[in-house]
Amino acid sequence: MSIVFKYMKPYTPMMFFVVALLTVEAVLALLLPGYMADIVNDGVIPGHLPVIWRSGAIMLVLTMLSMGCALITGYFTAKTATGVANDLREAVFKKVLRFSSAEINRFSTSSLITRTTNDIMQIQNTLMMAIRQLIYTPILGVGGLIRALDRSASMAWIVGLATFIMVGLMVVLFIVALPKFKIWQDLIDRLNLVSRENLSGILVVRAFSTQAFEKKRFEQANRNLSSIERFVGYTFAFMTPIILLIFNLTTALIVWVGAGQVSALRADVGDIFAFLQYGMLIIFAFLMIAITFIMVPRAAVSARRVREVLEAEGTIRYKENPTPMPADFKGIVEFKNVSFRYPDATEGEENILDDISFTAHPGQTTAIIGATGSGKSTLFKLLLRFFDVSAGAVYLDGIDIRDLHKEALHSKIGYVPQKASLFTGTIQSNLLYADKEATQEKISTATEIAQAAAFIADKPDGYGENVAQGGSNFSGGQKQRLSIARALVKDASINLFDDSFSALDLKTDAQLRAALKDKMGDRTTLVVAQRISSIMQAEQIVVLDGGKIAGIGRHEDLMHTCEIYREIAASQLSEEEVGG
Repeated sequence: MSIVFKYMKPYTPMMFFVVALLTVEAVLALLLPGYMADIVNDGVIPGHLPVIWRSGAIMLVLTMLSMGCALITGYFTAKTATGVANDLREAVFKKVLRFSSAEINRFSTSSLITRTTNDIMQIQNTLMMAIRQLIYTPILGVGGLIRALDRSASMAWIVGLATFIMVGLMVVLFIVALPKFKIWQDLIDRLNLVSRENLSGILVVRAFSTQAFEKKRFEQANRNLSSIERFVGYTFAFMTPIILLIFNLTTALIVWVGAGQVSALRADVGDIFAFLQYGMLIIFAFLMIAITFIMVPRAAVSARRVREVLEAEGTIRYKENPTPMPADFKGIVEFKNVSFRYPDATEGEENILDDISFTAHPGQTTAIIGATGSGKSTLFKLLLRFFDVSAGAVYLDGIDIRDLHKEALHSKIGYVPQKASLFTGTIQSNLLYADKEATQEKISTATEIAQAAAFIADKPDGYGENVAQGGSNFSGGQKQRLSIARALVKDASINLFDDSFSALDLKTDAQLRAALKDKMGDRTTLVVAQRISSIMQAEQIVVLDGGKIAGIGRHEDLMHTCEIYREIAASQLSEEEVGG
């Protein structure tokens, strides 16, 4: 829970104010039984009405003051708890934004969502209850014990016995239930994972008629979670009747013993009434503390999970004093003896990339082709520093990218990912995502190059057309062209196209490549492609095979010198094209 205390520091002045008010509220609550005793002893029994009216009026004023304190402390308690939760969510979100792909894979997307939502909500709910109960109820309990002893010390053993039994019960329940809370949160992660996969892959599920399988998978995850929740629920549900039984037995015992003392003239009736109320306050205080501690173990598990995210050491380290980007930046990209393996790879596992060396120059298109799994997209991830190289280095204009600031590096690169990702909003807002200050002329130029201008013009609202979640109201080709246009709006010196033309028909593909060459020909362009027809005109083609370079050159040269390239060409091109 140390992470919670850290984020509570900005609210320290507010907490002091809450503590003061809770102390006043507890003191007021402790005064009421005394006045009740005075009403019985000095008012009811002697038949003295002025005492009854005076003491009753004082009790009414004390009650109103106590209510006012409760309302104010409730407001500031909620403000503190929600403020801490807000700060934690913001901190986790910012931390996740800085994660490399390695950290995302380590925690998993579903777990990060759970930690940002459910875990922090558990902390917020527990904090809201704990601020009040861990301050107010101990004062109430200790004060009640002192006042009870003052009224009748001979009956203190009754409250002591009830308290001892309740504490023992709480200890047993916590020993039984505590280990289950970690499992509980992990099972929520699992349920979120299954739900997320099912919803995101609903079309695939329907296409393969695997609804029954997915239903069983969800039912299993749901059943496991329900089982652990049921166990914890049953455990603490058992506590409620036991506490009520202790509560009622204590009341009966106080009345029975007190009646005997009144009969023996060793105590006044009013004192027994007061002792009974103080006894109930003491038991109530322990009950509230117990209920709070029921929530604390689960909140502690949630806090530990949130802390794991906030304290996660990133595999990508940026220098405190990075090398400044040169003013005359050209955009020369060089991979020099680059090898890569994933950070969590086991010992002896082969590299994903091995000894990769090539240079991409401005004004040229460098294409990367190879079989699936040969490491094509990984090259882009290394250039963007989503991962760091295991050996060798990647250079921009002769500067190791590890020496550059993250923002400086990314400001020079326009990136189109393998899977086109659009955000909820409008076409305009998605295009402005690359450059919020972009003019409409710049946006129009980018959409024309990306061959998106025509279908945007056909939309009823044009650039204001709504984009549904994930761009689901656009076809694959339209999403791909909008994704390309977004990268071009950035107007970067280096453009990376990660298999970004795969959803385009051959005609649109050719038109887009021609427009890129005409309008963006002075930029450094790197293209990952599956179709040779998309890269035949590239000035440099890098052929990958099993993470190694199998050949580098132009199309014509590779057809004579690279067997892997010839095999790819033979599988895609006609005999005339292969022969040519």
